[in-house]
Amino acid sequence: MATQKQRRKRAKEKRHAYDLVEIDAEGNETVLSASDLKTESASKPKTKTTDARGAANPRTRRGTPQPPTWGRVLKRGAIFAPIFLATVMLLGRGRITTEGAVVQTIFLLAIFVPFSYFMDRLVWRSHEKRIAKAKSAGR
Repeated sequence: MATQKQRRKRAKEKRHAYDLVEIDAEGNETVLSASDLKTESASKPKTKTTDARGAANPRTRRGTPQPPTWGRVLKRGAIFAPIFLATVMLLGRGRITTEGAVVQTIFLLAIFVPFSYFMDRLVWRSHEKRIAKAKSAGR
């Protein structure tokens, strides 16, 4: 079943009346009928259509991994550092000082950052292998 957003979009497309026209070499416009469109679409091979961003399928674009970089991993570590600190402070209520929580957070980041890089590298390599396998199978 279509989502409400999809239903609204379809209703909007049906609401607006428009004609498909073809412009010939002399610049004259001719309105195409439904039978003309059916014969043209049957003779043309199907190709992938792209959306405004240029991705053939928005789901594939969103899930495409990027090559691993230490800069991206350090940014991720900077995002997670306050979360780690808050977690350490909550778990060590009253038994740990602020300085101790900071030291434990630095220790957690020292483990998290390289692990995150190696996980990114693992995902990137498996993605590259999948692409190479698809290219070799397509030949």
